[in-house]
Amino acid sequence: MVRQLQPWHENTGKRQVKAPKVYFRDSGLLHSLLGLIDMHSLLGHPRVGASWEGFALEQVMQVMGQPEAFFWATHSGAEIDLIFFRQGRRFGIEFKFSEAPKVTRSATTALMTLNLEHLWIVYPGKHQYPVEKKMSVVPLTLFMKKASGRIIRPF
Repeated sequence: MVRQLQPWHENTGKRQVKAPKVYFRDSGLLHSLLGLIDMHSLLGHPRVGASWEGFALEQVMQVMGQPEAFFWATHSGAEIDLIFFRQGRRFGIEFKFSEAPKVTRSATTALMTLNLEHLWIVYPGKHQYPVEKKMSVVPLTLFMKKASGRIIRPF
């Protein structure tokens, strides 16, 4: 019913969060518990972003074959929603429920501090585009298609 995502921590010189994050694996159950009966009530609810983040995270974890994955956060506010490892390289995903997600200082900090190979900002939109050398915005549907090949490359 729930997924407990453990924090990634290493000696980065920053005070890091070490408590796990908990996500509902079934967004329908979450919506029922919140009393959300239709799309209109969901889109107007203050937890819609967290709901979408949990949904997207669960979809990505399923298609990638349940990789060893973590989240990363500092007490000063920098965070990344998902960190995973493939072929000895470190990757990150930030989930954003937005029509036009922006690069946050938090994402840039995570990219540099954690020395990520690539950071994807996954959103519910339709267009893919690069935002920085090692960072790109990609729709969840496209990320799922590419990740189902189990080989993660910047796209």
